[in-house]
Amino acid sequence: MAVSPTLEQQLCFALYSASRAMTARYRPLLDELGLTYPQYLVLLALYERDGRTVKELGEELRLDSGTLSPLLKRMAAAGLLRRTRSADDERSVVVELTDEGAALRGRVAEVPGGLFRDTDVTVAEIADLRARLQDFLARI
Repeated sequence: MAVSPTLEQQLCFALYSASRAMTARYRPLLDELGLTYPQYLVLLALYERDGRTVKELGEELRLDSGTLSPLLKRMAAAGLLRRTRSADDERSVVVELTDEGAALRGRVAEVPGGLFRDTDVTVAEIADLRARLQDFLARI
């Protein structure tokens, strides 16, 4: 009979713990902007390419519509973005930044720099870890 690995030996637990720790590090930086972590991700995606459909955002952010739609509604109510029906396909909703959402771009861009300011993690280590995680994600 094989002995199962301990909790600390579980990859899933290491990933879960790291994700929670990262989100906790982001929280004070995002609180200053009045954003949650998922809202921050939506803004990053829209800064890369504005005018995406909800479906496209969901695919890129790996969020289902049940999670994404209320998030986008809250962001629209806060004046950060607008949601409109596509002229080409009324079933599709297009998400675009408002002037207020676009104006946050510079402040949002400062968030990653503040994340590791008090640690000894290097940019090269972060890049290597990100690449390895992206490769791992593609494999599973």
